[in-house]
Amino acid sequence: MGKKPLEWFKQADYDLKTAEYLFKGKRYVYTVFMCHLSIEKTLKGLYQEKLNKLPPKVHNLIYLIEKIGLELPDDLFDWISALNRLSIPTRYPEDLKEMQKDYNKDETGKLV
Repeated sequence: MGKKPLEWFKQADYDLKTAEYLFKGKRYVYTVFMCHLSIEKTLKGLYQEKLNKLPPKVHNLIYLIEKIGLELPDDLFDWISALNRLSIPTRYPEDLKEMQKDYNKDETGKLV
């Protein structure tokens, strides 16, 4: 059945620590990417744990939350929604130099 939920959670933790390392190293674009990846893997672990089937190969955090039936406080849902919108731009930047201007320490710190 692929990865077990615990493996998803271990990888999510590793990715979050990677995000922290990147933030300290001022690699803000990829800090955001790794935060998204960490949340995604956590949700996929929850999906597999709750539904007892492999999670879909998607990156949409909101889709996963809805499929799991996870109820979140509004502020947490809004934060995850913001992070979700950044998935594609941080994964495949059109212009890295421009993106680096948008993702400085202050702006990235609001997301992570």
